[in-house]
Amino acid sequence: MDMLGPSLWDVWNNNSHSMSVEMVACIAIEAISILEKMHSKGYVHGDVKPENFLLGPPGTLQEKKLFLVDLGLATKWKDTGTGELVEYDQRPDVFRGTVRYASVHAHLGRTGSRRDDLESLAYTLVFLLRGRLPWQGYQGENKGFLVCKKKMATSPESLCCFCPQPFRQFVEYVVNLKFDEEPNYAKCISLFDGIVGPNPDIRPINTDGAQKLIYQVGQKRGRLMMEEDDDDQPKKKIRMGMPATQWVSVYNARRPMKQRYHYNVADGRLAQHISKGNEDGLFISSVASCSNLWALIMDAGTGFTSQVYELSPYFLHKEWIMEQWEKNFYITALAGANNGSSLVVMSRGTQYAQQSYKVSDSFPFKWINKKWKEGFYVTAMATAGSRWAVVVSRNAGFVDQLWSLTSCIQVREFTGVGIMVIASRLLLLHGTRQHLS
Repeated sequence: MDMLGPSLWDVWNNNSHSMSVEMVACIAIEAISILEKMHSKGYVHGDVKPENFLLGPPGTLQEKKLFLVDLGLATKWKDTGTGELVEYDQRPDVFRGTVRYASVHAHLGRTGSRRDDLESLAYTLVFLLRGRLPWQGYQGENKGFLVCKKKMATSPESLCCFCPQPFRQFVEYVVNLKFDEEPNYAKCISLFDGIVGPNPDIRPINTDGAQKLIYQVGQKRGRLMMEEDDDDQPKKKIRMGMPATQWVSVYNARRPMKQRYHYNVADGRLAQHISKGNEDGLFISSVASCSNLWALIMDAGTGFTSQVYELSPYFLHKEWIMEQWEKNFYITALAGANNGSSLVVMSRGTQYAQQSYKVSDSFPFKWINKKWKEGFYVTAMATAGSRWAVVVSRNAGFVDQLWSLTSCIQVREFTGVGIMVIASRLLLLHGTRQHLS
């Protein structure tokens, strides 16, 4: 095994917790080149961080050369034989990497791809330049969840507010890459090539390994930006550091039926809309909340025979729910508001045989896995602030379920499954075919 020198963390730590802009830019150029070479072999590193970048032995010709070490978490992003991408999957109960530098996708348990290494590199560069990341300092059992939440809420502009512009452009580019998208490594290098010294021989980090990609930049040095080329269709940015505030409607194409939709309903007007719908033979089939206002769909084709609901300041009102269960009502719709209140709808005439629910400060995937083994399936869920409420039912009519945690809803068609419920950052799918658009 070759002996190497200090890690980038050691260099940063021994230099009063700081690095020059030129040195970090050189690190960016060489690190992007190293990752491009690794990705071209069909692998992603999975744990990019300052501790895993080492310099050559001091006093040797390689003392300024950068090396990437520790391949213990490396995984394939494509089949090297066929060239096909590995199958996309998501397991929220499995985390691989280092919390401080992991990509948001890694926090959410998504299959690793090239974008994840570059996102971790972006956090590494900002850390070396600024000396700190906004999500440092969280402790306790929920640390991973809190760090992920903070990363999703931190815009590239905020993260790089004290960094030169190329760092912000790089962060913005990599956090918006898709799972199967091939990064433009040459463009990324072009950003930093414009802020390092023109003489490679006196640069603080040897960038010889990146010469092939630097050559691709050619005469465009410093002019290649992360915006789309003129011929490209503009890409929608999905990580802007701000919460979504729009309503999202999901529907099935079916024969015309009597249905009514109310939105932006204040607490005081909720009873009026529901009462009028009941008079017309409609029952609530779905509810949601945004900015402490309610949306509800009332439908004549639910099959329910009677229905009750409660607008409560609690999330959730356990005593009221238990009382309705005794009367053979089951939870059929559920929503939580930002202020912690909830709207619970319970109905008779469902096919459910038994129900249970859980309120948690984080998504209760272990509890759901346990309930799945007991024959329950998720039939409703909601969030209020940072809290989750998940309802499971027996005799729900499903044959299998899976979930997907995501920061936005994208157009996607799943074979053999369809969207059942949506709550905050989570989609839950069941065994029928649907299309989301």
